[in-house]
This record gives sequence, structure tokens and C-alpha cells, in this order.
Amino acid sequence: MTNDNHDKLYAIDMEKITDFVFDDRVVKVFADMVRRSVPGYATLLSMLPVIVRHFVTAGSRCYDLGCSQGACTLAMRHSLQHNDVRIIAVDNSPSMVASCREQITLDHARAPVDVSCEDVCETSISNASLVVMNFTLQFVEPSRRAALLRQIHAGLNPGGALLLSEKIRLPDSEADLMTALHEEFKRANGYSELEISQKRSALENVLVAESVEEHKQHLYDAGFSRVVVWFQCFNFVSLLAIK
Repeated sequence: MTNDNHDKLYAIDMEKITDFVFDDRVVKVFADMVRRSVPGYATLLSMLPVIVRHFVTAGSRCYDLGCSQGACTLAMRHSLQHNDVRIIAVDNSPSMVASCREQITLDHARAPVDVSCEDVCETSISNASLVVMNFTLQFVEPSRRAALLRQIHAGLNPGGALLLSEKIRLPDSEADLMTALHEEFKRANGYSELEISQKRSALENVLVAESVEEHKQHLYDAGFSRVVVWFQCFNFVSLLAIK
């Protein structure tokens, strides 16, 4: 990791902290930011091939909604067992989409990948065996989430799955400890108190977290027949919702 790609976006004391956006500055340091900010992210990626092999069927499609630079897209692409599966990667940030397309071009796996710059709520989903939303729903306006989940469910084939990873809101009895451990994780990865504080402020109005119970209820309301938590690290959770 070169210094140019090292996340120092919030290292300087800011007079005014603006809302977090996935712009060119973030894209440049995104891989380092995620690695140092999201506990368990590497494990999520390393387990994705297991989930792909279990759920993805011949002739179907996989969707990566909120694909950012394509880490999940590439993990799926390299673990497909069928030659006739297409991957659709979607993000609403032009900077992220440009970076994702570059990563796909440099990659030599054979599965076709379509990368689109659009709102995930507007994405047409069909013939899907696996849909992945890794820390995407939390950035979607809450009033639009139910319709998006229904849209995903409708586009999934029977037996298909949505993998949903989110930062969650915890009950008061757990929140203080899990937040403290998350911040300790950031300190261990080299973030200063100033960086932790300013990043928290930048995300305050952008990342709207929900509880696990709320996520489960929304998924059942959307029509999913089974919802399970398969991974958790501090206040970050990943669920599998099966049609």
C-alpha cells in the first residue's frame, strides 16, 4: 500500500465536517479505509466463495449492489462453478464505477461482468441466484429500503439468496461495549482520535443503521422465507435471506 493510497482523509482538524460521499478522494484510499475501519471485512470476502458455491446455479445471474471497487464482484467471479453465469455490478458513484471497471479489465477470469452506474433502487433484477449488498443498504434512504428488498426478492429464483452485510444499531446494553471495541479496532489500525471523531461526524447523517431484529423483519416482510445471521464482528453483521 503506497502512501498515496493510505487513508488520511480525516487526519487534519476540519473547521466544518461535510457529509461523507464516495468521491474521487474516497475511491483513492477506499481499500485501505475499509480494511482499517470495518472489522471482519476480510473474513466476509474470504467466505463469499463458500456462499457462491452453495447458492449460484447454472444459467443464473449474480448481483453486487453497491459494488464500490468490485472486491465482492471479483470474489464471486473467481469462485463460480458454472460457465454460463453473468455478474451485474452496480454503484451510484461514478468514481467507484470507473475504478471497478478498471479492476474488471485487469482481471482475467472468464465470467462476464456488467458494471453499471445507477441507483441500486432502480436496478432491474431477474433470474438471480445470489444478490450481495455489502454495507450498501445502510446508505439507502430508509423510506426506500422496503421497496428495494421486495424488488430483490421478486428477482431471485426460488432457493436464491440475498447476502446482506450492515453496520447495526445495538440495544443500549450492548452498544457502548461494541462501539468501544470498534473504535479500539480503528486505533489498532493506526487511526487517531481526531480521525475517528471526524469520520463519525461525517457519517452521522449518511449511514442510518438498523437493528438485526429490524433487518430480519424487513426481509420477512419482503417475502423471504428464512433469514439467518451467519457472521458478526462487533457491531457489523452479515445475514443470509433465502427465497
